[in-house]
Amino acid sequence: MTKLKRFAQRINAKARWDDLVLPAEQVGLLNEITDRVTCRDRVYGDWGFREKTDRKLGFSVLFAGASGTGKTMAAEVIANALKLDLYRVDLSAVVSKYIGETEKNLRRVFNAAEDSDDILLFDEADSLFGKRSGVRDAHDRYANIEVSYLLQRIESYSGLAILATNLKTSLDAAFVRRLRFVVDFPFPDAAHRERIWQSVFPPRTPVDKDVNYHRLAELELTGGSIQKVALDAAFAAARQSIPVTMALILSSSRIELKWLERITEDSDPTS
Repeated sequence: MTKLKRFAQRINAKARWDDLVLPAEQVGLLNEITDRVTCRDRVYGDWGFREKTDRKLGFSVLFAGASGTGKTMAAEVIANALKLDLYRVDLSAVVSKYIGETEKNLRRVFNAAEDSDDILLFDEADSLFGKRSGVRDAHDRYANIEVSYLLQRIESYSGLAILATNLKTSLDAAFVRRLRFVVDFPFPDAAHRERIWQSVFPPRTPVDKDVNYHRLAELELTGGSIQKVALDAAFAAARQSIPVTMALILSSSRIELKWLERITEDSDPTS
């Protein structure tokens, strides 16, 4: 996969089904996606559906949701379940300002992955598959050609292509309609946040028994932010040679909330 590495980074997929904290509907869709890939040879080959359609064995799906809600983790879970390699396509290396170059790069990506069952993850897909405005010049015409080519190429790809976006509304509607599955990743509610907090620290991490996960779940953080806060608190504890305490977690949470601009001087949910 040397050619693919020019445009994509292999993700060391570690996440398992037990690591996912999502509503039942989303977990069900992810299981169905996994089952589709697992059963495709039987349905298309043994049961003869390949004779009824021009489609190849692969299909494409959309993961939509705010940053940190679990889109990449879900891709890792699917890759692990299917025992397939997962590659995140580097759009900065694919998208070119030069007319026609983006299309050529996309062709190279799909051709490099075609001989294997690698899963392709297009992160921030709206930058590549976003809505196109009216044609004003040659660049607009080629932009539309790129999207049309991509629609054709992604449908003919024999593997699983996962498109991830933080802004589903910015995607071209015609493009979304042609995807097999659309999985919306919601901002976790308090119950889901508490489950994330309860599992975020590895078993070997010394965590103070007085850490109040129910209280921490009141903080409006995504799973990604919770992981970041937990890691920061762990480093602070290691530096002081003490267990991870509630005070350290709240201190790290305060920094994260300020960075996310969800905290003001008059309103501090960590106090």
